[in-house]
Amino acid sequence: MTENEISNIVIGLAIEIHKKLGPGLLENVYKECLFYKIKQRGFLVEKEKSLALIFEEVKLDCGFRIDILVENKF
Repeated sequence: MTENEISNIVIGLAIEIHKKLGPGLLENVYKECLFYKIKQRGFLVEKEKSLALIFEEVKLDCGFRIDILVENKF
């Protein structure tokens, strides 16, 4: 499955969640619901994955985190 196909599904799930829950909740609530729905669809999904910065061929751990990573697509 391509990145575009995956992103279309994820965006659709995010819209579905937002319609059910409505606006005004904390970001973490929406993220947890989205994680659950993506996993329910059978995708490989990780949350709060660490992401290093590569600078001049040196790998630096600067504390970057990916909110949700689907199918290891960066």
